[in-house]
Amino acid sequence: MTAAATRHGLAAWLAAIGYRLLAVLLICIALSLATEVFLTWNNVLNVLRQAALLFLIASGLTLVILTAGLDLSVGANLGMAACVAASVLKATGSPALGMLTGIACGLAVGFANGLMVTALRLPPFIATYGMLWMLHGLSYYYMAGGTIYGFPPGFREIGSGYLLGIPVPVYLMFVFLGIGWAFTQRTTWGQEVYAIGANPVAARLSGIPVNRRLVLVYTVSGGMAGLAALVYLARLNSAESDIGEPLLLPAIAACLIGGASLFGGVGTISGTLVGALILTLVLNGMNLLQVNANWQPFVTGVIVLLGVGIDMWTRRRAEATA
Repeated sequence: MTAAATRHGLAAWLAAIGYRLLAVLLICIALSLATEVFLTWNNVLNVLRQAALLFLIASGLTLVILTAGLDLSVGANLGMAACVAASVLKATGSPALGMLTGIACGLAVGFANGLMVTALRLPPFIATYGMLWMLHGLSYYYMAGGTIYGFPPGFREIGSGYLLGIPVPVYLMFVFLGIGWAFTQRTTWGQEVYAIGANPVAARLSGIPVNRRLVLVYTVSGGMAGLAALVYLARLNSAESDIGEPLLLPAIAACLIGGASLFGGVGTISGTLVGALILTLVLNGMNLLQVNANWQPFVTGVIVLLGVGIDMWTRRRAEATA
């Protein structure tokens, strides 16, 4: 890649998420002025740890949204994977086997979603919404109202451990940020995902295996939900049937705040990371300022509307000047 192409790519990236980075900066300044606790090292690490979990879920979901699809089952998938992994961990005492089981469970659910969307021709909203309720039912039946807790210290390191003073989930966040960026921006398959979201008919006519790529992105989304389940499980040190329910809407919000379009073909993995940071910072600030937790869903909704509204406004301006 030439230096000119590199500069052009960097300029395009900054133009796409520049105002979101500015929002992160302004939120940090406002919170640092509002409370002395915000800029403490422990709170900064806490923000990064929470953003890392949200990013892991939302990164796979971003790929689905890029194809103009939607995976409403990621939260339920996370919950089911966490419950299954927890039971395997307790039964065998093997962190490796428990982790493999959790990721395999997430991948299987994602693959099933992909087949429903491609083979059965179900709309993504309907297919994944149905899967959401199926997984909730299976989780409630599987757990039977119980709780599984107390996992091996080696397993807990991936959720609550530190490496060189930095939480392990933060390292995972940057590893998968790099993988996601490389896939979407530097591989033919990643460019095909964008093409499918922009115009699936044209993509199919140009020879892109649309169905196979759709199955791929839904499977990846499921796998990332399974990975996030392990991080969340290791952090909480317990699993219940409803463990993943509160995470669906924040994951979707992170994607949309980060610039992904529900119409497909627009969005970046790095933008999703910024979206996760914005949402996490706002919720962290509300906790530090002791704002009633019941307001958090309301504020999340407002942030989503603002993020999508600003994105649509800038896109219309770009189209008008093109």
